[in-house]
Amino acid sequence: MTEQTGKELADKIQKNIQKVLVGREKVTELLLTALIADGHVLLEDVPGTGKTKLAKALAKSLDVQFSRVQFTPDLLPGDITGINVYDRQKNEFTLRKGPVFTNILLADELNRATPRTQAGLLECMEERQVTIDGVSYTPGEPFFVIATENPIESAGVFPLPEAQLDRFLMKLSMNLPDREEELRILELYMEEDPLQSLVSVVSPKELLEARREAAKVFVHPCIREYMVQIVEATRSAEGILAGVSPRGTLGLLRCVKAYAYLQGRKYCLPDDVRILAVPVLAHRLVCGMGAFAGTNAGRIEAILSSIPVPTERFEP
Repeated sequence: MTEQTGKELADKIQKNIQKVLVGREKVTELLLTALIADGHVLLEDVPGTGKTKLAKALAKSLDVQFSRVQFTPDLLPGDITGINVYDRQKNEFTLRKGPVFTNILLADELNRATPRTQAGLLECMEERQVTIDGVSYTPGEPFFVIATENPIESAGVFPLPEAQLDRFLMKLSMNLPDREEELRILELYMEEDPLQSLVSVVSPKELLEARREAAKVFVHPCIREYMVQIVEATRSAEGILAGVSPRGTLGLLRCVKAYAYLQGRKYCLPDDVRILAVPVLAHRLVCGMGAFAGTNAGRIEAILSSIPVPTERFEP
């Protein structure tokens, strides 16, 4: 694969998704970064901002299987993973696979499900396997979870525990469009939903090859030191009860390599770390209230501003 392959792959998917979504280039870029880094994404925003549309457009662009689960308080873990059902004709139990046996899973309004059901996703998100009646099964490859939650409603929801949040490589927000973008949305959907005619532009084989190439991206020792300094600062900063764990550090490393690859580079830059620090690390913080109250993103940004940026040559 050539040096530009990563950028070409990203451009193809971006342009295809732009046929359906307007003004979501940055979110799409970060979503692709998480996909190449083999992680999962939590999308948090008010209803109607295009979270479901983005997930469906990505699945169609990649020519992979797509499943959607609407999480509700009465949903059971077996409704997600699947169950063994007795077949009278065969006189045996057969597996009825759940929606996790797919490539891209949209877990819609994840925080409406009970903690027990939320935990049903933990094993397949982290271990890439599903255990049903003591037997382990492997979901699709690639396997990518896009979960959504509404940050406004508090009635009838179960906030995601830290262990669940830590399984998501990134937490992103769609944000509302500005006036120009909303006018373009109206023009785009004047006659029909463009999602219906969207075709794939990247095969699963190309995606898996891109993951292998991204893993080879060079990360200079000074950039690794820079990442560790940022993570260490989250563990001692005022107002933070629990900082980023080693899982978060490794997640940042994978994302930095994937982001550089999608930019068409074989090496990482400090700017890659600064761009990805908030979406990768902020949701992993456990913060206290009171005098140091504020947003998690604000705390990460404050840490970034307090640590000197490396200025070495970063090529291998």
